[in-house]
Amino acid sequence: MRALRATAGRGAVACAAAPVPRRSLLLSTAAAGAAVQSELPLRLTTNATGAAAAARIRASATFAGADEALAWGKKDNRRLLHVVYRVGDLDKTIKFYTECLGMKLLRKRDIPEEKYSNAFLGYGPEDSNFAVELTYNYGVDKYDIGSGFGHFGIGVDDVAKTVELVRAKGGKVTREPGPVKGGKTVIAFVEDPDGYKFEILERPSTPEPLCQVMLRVGDLDRAISFYEKACGMELLRKRDNPEYKLNSSDEALKSGHQHLHCAQIAIGTDDVYKTAEVLKMFGGQVVREPGPLPGINTKITAILDPDGWKSVFVDNIDFAKELE
Repeated sequence: MRALRATAGRGAVACAAAPVPRRSLLLSTAAAGAAVQSELPLRLTTNATGAAAAARIRASATFAGADEALAWGKKDNRRLLHVVYRVGDLDKTIKFYTECLGMKLLRKRDIPEEKYSNAFLGYGPEDSNFAVELTYNYGVDKYDIGSGFGHFGIGVDDVAKTVELVRAKGGKVTREPGPVKGGKTVIAFVEDPDGYKFEILERPSTPEPLCQVMLRVGDLDRAISFYEKACGMELLRKRDNPEYKLNSSDEALKSGHQHLHCAQIAIGTDDVYKTAEVLKMFGGQVVREPGPLPGINTKITAILDPDGWKSVFVDNIDFAKELE
């Protein structure tokens, strides 16, 4: 993908000159196995005018071959927008993220016709920062996270201080502050009210505190190839940890990005129809054909990677309109 500038938006929105802070996807071949996905039900709209327009766009999305698809991908403006996952109590989780992890509540929305609500939280404006999108499905108060999802990484100035705040607010500390084994970086692990794990890393004055998401995969080289070719990410580094019987790699979009599970990661694109075709070409399984999202009309497409991790690609112009 083309290296994104610190985008004030996507598509029709002008790009600024400063680079977006780097965020990463950490892939691991730990023995825990591949993720088991449960999918948020999404449906295409059915009005005739919209269907005809979508058909015209799909017809123009065909590539002659892999080289042409890769060339288009390099020109596409992609940026990780937010990670989407499900929680059992929206207000309780918002309280934990704002009071313990220092995030800000950016916006909320309720979609009663689809029976779910969202809250968006993060450390900066959504038009230039990676954010968390919490989803509450009406009547569902608990989820099985599974063994595939690893953890989020958050950079802070003082790990010990953050851990004490989490503890004081009733949060669960699963790893006390201290240097990572074989290194000097001070880390700790905590859990949110739904059991999602957060690695707290001591990174003073980091421009993007929400800095990585770790996923477990069954074949590291296969996963790296998919994210490089289908999603346009760059391999930043690899490491092997034989004492833990795992190896891992960091992947990021050229401007830097992250990835996730237990629902999905959202990535901006200039054209969801062309993106879906590229993803299919390089091994992605399209589980939600390109089209507008009911109740919002933002165009998206959803795919599964070779290990079953779900990503949603969101039309840049439509996403910018959501933020207006």
